[in-house]
Amino acid sequence: MSELPTQARVVIIGGGVIGCSVAYHLTKLGWKDVVLLERKQLTSGTTWHAAGLIAQLRATANMTKLAKYSQELYGALEEETGVATGFKRCGSITVALTEERREEIFRQAAMARAFGVDVEEISPEEVKARYEHLNIGDVTGGVWLPKDGQGDPANIALALAKGARQRGALVKERIKVTGLSKDGRRVSGVDWVSDDGTAQGHIKADMVVNCAGMWGHEVGRMAGVNVPLHACEHFYIVTEAIKGLTQMPVLRVPDECAYYKEDAGKMLLGAFEPNAKPWAMKGIPDTFEFDQLPEDFDHFEPILENACNRMPMLAEAGIHTFFNGPESFTPDDAYHLGLAPEMDNFWVAAGFNSIGIQSAGGAGMALAQWMDEGQKPFDLGDVDISRMQPFQGNKHYLFERSKETLGLLYADHFPYRQKATARGVRRTPFHHHLLEQGAVMGELGGWERANWFANEGQEREYQYSWKRQNWFENSAAEHRAVRENVGMYDMSSFGKLRVEGPDAEAFLNYVCGANLSVPAGKIVYTQFLNARGGIEADVTVTRLTETAYLVVTPAITRLADETWMRRHLGDHRVVITDVTAGEGVLAVMGPNARKLLEKVSPNDFSNAVNPFGTAQEIELGMGLARVHRVTYVGELGWEIYVGADMAGHAFETLHAAGQDMGLKLCGMHMMDSCRIEKGFRHFGHDITCEDHVIDAGLGFAVKTDKPSFIGRDAVLERRETGPKARMLQFKLTDPEPLLYHNEPLIRDGEIVGYISSGSYGHTLGAAVGMGYVPCEGEKAADVLASTYEIDVMGTKVRAEASLKPMYDPKSERVKV
Repeated sequence: MSELPTQARVVIIGGGVIGCSVAYHLTKLGWKDVVLLERKQLTSGTTWHAAGLIAQLRATANMTKLAKYSQELYGALEEETGVATGFKRCGSITVALTEERREEIFRQAAMARAFGVDVEEISPEEVKARYEHLNIGDVTGGVWLPKDGQGDPANIALALAKGARQRGALVKERIKVTGLSKDGRRVSGVDWVSDDGTAQGHIKADMVVNCAGMWGHEVGRMAGVNVPLHACEHFYIVTEAIKGLTQMPVLRVPDECAYYKEDAGKMLLGAFEPNAKPWAMKGIPDTFEFDQLPEDFDHFEPILENACNRMPMLAEAGIHTFFNGPESFTPDDAYHLGLAPEMDNFWVAAGFNSIGIQSAGGAGMALAQWMDEGQKPFDLGDVDISRMQPFQGNKHYLFERSKETLGLLYADHFPYRQKATARGVRRTPFHHHLLEQGAVMGELGGWERANWFANEGQEREYQYSWKRQNWFENSAAEHRAVRENVGMYDMSSFGKLRVEGPDAEAFLNYVCGANLSVPAGKIVYTQFLNARGGIEADVTVTRLTETAYLVVTPAITRLADETWMRRHLGDHRVVITDVTAGEGVLAVMGPNARKLLEKVSPNDFSNAVNPFGTAQEIELGMGLARVHRVTYVGELGWEIYVGADMAGHAFETLHAAGQDMGLKLCGMHMMDSCRIEKGFRHFGHDITCEDHVIDAGLGFAVKTDKPSFIGRDAVLERRETGPKARMLQFKLTDPEPLLYHNEPLIRDGEIVGYISSGSYGHTLGAAVGMGYVPCEGEKAADVLASTYEIDVMGTKVRAEASLKPMYDPKSERVKV
């Protein structure tokens, strides 16, 4: 193996379609010394047996952008490389069999238009006209995407590999990576051995990319990196040739867990069944190469039975192939992309949940740009591997969760849908207290969180719908309690990062937009910005002492925010410690919040002693706590931080004291509906790394009069030019429709964007959403002078727009 180099700029591990795409796109950006190593033969893991469906419609703007790029790339790849990719734009149809599914796919179609995808909602009769073989007796509607298609998965990968080779990449088969050497937070090189065991060596590498597919978890472990994924069995059949069958669109019938693809006069029927079969708990066999798994006809039979009714010609066709092969699935059905939190030069592109072919082009492009520029080309929060929590690499957890995630691909994607498997892993100190009081739990990042509280005798479970769900009135009552009296809810899952040391102030002034040179006890709302002025984190920072601060982050971004700080430490003498689990946090909010605290503590909660934006140590019952006077719901209130050891006592004391006041326990749904009425941004939806802090309306939180901090120049420039877009708050004029997110935003008859987040404003009396309106060169008054509508499932609903919060625009209620 003398042709293998001893050093490279990047080593890509894995020669499936993803690894080939990363190599292709890096060389397209001019990278040299690109080495791709494949343990057996290119495509021999899961790529070779993929169905090859190429669809553009995904759940968010950027995921749709990436899928759209994939189909555009594959359309031109054959001409560039000479390798036949089998890519055909035959279009695709998704059909609904229920009214709920019809609403889902029609909402998706509306969203697709906002993202620039050609899409059309069609009637059952129009479905039949495009797919004559289909039984449409119970079809309620469909969606047609003319530019979707299908391709030959293996040849798409081989075309990408050839394109990479043509620009100088070295692609080597039958080379297995056996280990990774590390130097601090960097991988320094890759150990390899030839498949026949006759040669071995080491390649020094500036960067390493884990594109190992279902081996991605194992390869990650070599670097001390968490890559949570698990292989599951994936089934499809191919019929004998069917007389007269010609090219058909790709067909999806998610209500029957099935997809169909015509290929050379035969029909392929595949399934994403509700209860999947995890595979290879004890590891993937070392000899695995183009392998199939044992047939399990009993498992597949219910899918086939429905399919024969849906497409009667299948009942007459013989089965040519019954195929069972492994695919890797992640805990949340989103793939893993990006720079691993644990290392500073180890990248991941793995866990593609059976949509690797349609995702590979866009994912490879995005990762290559990120590697080349050192920052994300656009928001990739949905798939950024830093969203994964360390415990999610636990093999037992992955085994249990993967049973569900395969089936969720075609399950109804209802708003607020909760995972059913692998639950109860992370519990706050108040968990059992909340359950005793009727809490209905949701899960985020493994945390069990009270989302709403059931009334006595009410079913303590979600009944999902696209309309008002069974908890709507419960949450409305919680909302009113916080607006009119007092409510209490658990915020313990929010990340808590202690930043301390002699340089803590200087360091936080460098990574935060706000000025952290404040007295002890002061709370500062701020953002971590990138060099472009985009928002990498949205946090509060409380100065505890001269040398110690507490950074409070959203629950799901705790690891990402900690990693951002660690990567920018430089020479600052600072220690960062995750103390999330050490303190429970109860939020007490509402006009009577002060009265409740005065009943349980001798401390002074007046504006003179504890004004808005300050913290103080207090006695609470017979214990101690620290109270932060801040709010995410727009009312007078405090967040109460109490050591985990005294958390139970604190809850019982507050709860008992509130009984004669009408204290109401509240959940996360209440918090969301209150915050959106107040126009508070939600990180990951309303504000992301590609949203400029000025455009987001958060310029007030950035203090450019302090010395250098990350993003300062970009903020100064945008203040000079004015915003390119403005974040507006919208309220529907019709109180009936609901907003979730991604509904098209229409200005003066033209789609200009989409709703970034939505909820129901129980005080304002209608659904409320946030969204950006492009406005380069326009004054605020020009933006507000327009007429706005929001497309809700194909119906344009008139909306009022405001730059100021529609609820308490002067924030008088929080400071009383």
